Amino acid sequence: MKRFGRSLVCGGLVLLSVALQPLAVMAQDLWLNLPGAAGKPGSGKKVVLISGDEEYRSEEALPMLAKILSEQHGFHCTVHFAIHPETKTVDPNYSSNIPGLEQLDDADFMVMFLRFRALPPEQMKHIDQFVRAGKPLLAIRTATHPFNFGDGNHPYAHWSWNNGKWQGGFGQQVVGETWVSHHGVHNGQATRGVINPKHADAPILKGVADVFGPTDVYGVVHLPADAQVVMYGQVLSGMKPTDPPLEGEKNNPMQPLVWTKSYKMPALNDLAEGKEGKAIGSTIGAAVDLLSEDLRRLFVNGIYWGTGLEVPAKASVAIPESYKPSYFGFKDKAFFTNQKILPKDLLKN
Repeated sequence: MKRFGRSLVCGGLVLLSVALQPLAVMAQDLWLNLPGAAGKPGSGKKVVLISGDEEYRSEEALPMLAKILSEQHGFHCTVHFAIHPETKTVDPNYSSNIPGLEQLDDADFMVMFLRFRALPPEQMKHIDQFVRAGKPLLAIRTATHPFNFGDGNHPYAHWSWNNGKWQGGFGQQVVGETWVSHHGVHNGQATRGVINPKHADAPILKGVADVFGPTDVYGVVHLPADAQVVMYGQVLSGMKPTDPPLEGEKNNPMQPLVWTKSYKMPALNDLAEGKEGKAIGSTIGAAVDLLSEDLRRLFVNGIYWGTGLEVPAKASVAIPESYKPSYFGFKDKAFFTNQKILPKDLLKN
């Protein structure tokens, strides 16, 4: 018996007509799983990378970063995306669903690239448990303002970027900053990373010298005194790496671009106080920014440092020629629905 189109055929006789249904999308197909290469420094460590922003193409940046971590350094990585619950496709404009966050339960490190998400409590609890355990994390670009619940009845409403009770929410309290401003001109003044000489020997700066990104410098005003700013963001006069620094007060002083700090979750909503952990904040890191080799190296270094591994003198961060990231910018509601992107489509060779 053979199946042809919508009919079952046996010995040339059509037995009946049936409607063929598309294969169901399995839950594990809604995120990427990259087992780490054996015999590498990161082998045995697990990194969970969570994308979900509408503008800076985190859904392209994080799979590429995960491939570097997995193939070149041995970290077991899972990469998670904003998934539309009806189409089961990647849709960064859909702000309330990121499947697979239970992968955080046994993770050693979390990378967040989120913007104004409103995830359901059953997904949020895995992030909460991770940070209450005091585990290390890297927050990229818009992850200074990762959550916006709006509804004061949501159990994680205090994590919202503009919360007054837990001032500035998760971003300010854990990462070190919430949303403030575009300090440089958005899509008009690019960013040059300038190493802070006070922390030039910081492990996450090993092998890092030349950081550039076309995204603009963010305003940063709430960092606690004990945060260590390892790199400042110099506002350039244009969008090319060769453009000179902008003259005037914009660069006097320069804004923090990358920093490290400790954090501890407070006792809130009947939850006990968390253990102390390490956070890395970076306001640079869009998919196009990660064409900068030394920015990729800085992020890889940060994961070594956060997981307690010795940071390489010059970490390997080679990327495939197929990595051609989309330029940053918002897309209309129908864009991703029409694209029908599956997580596996974002894993470039």
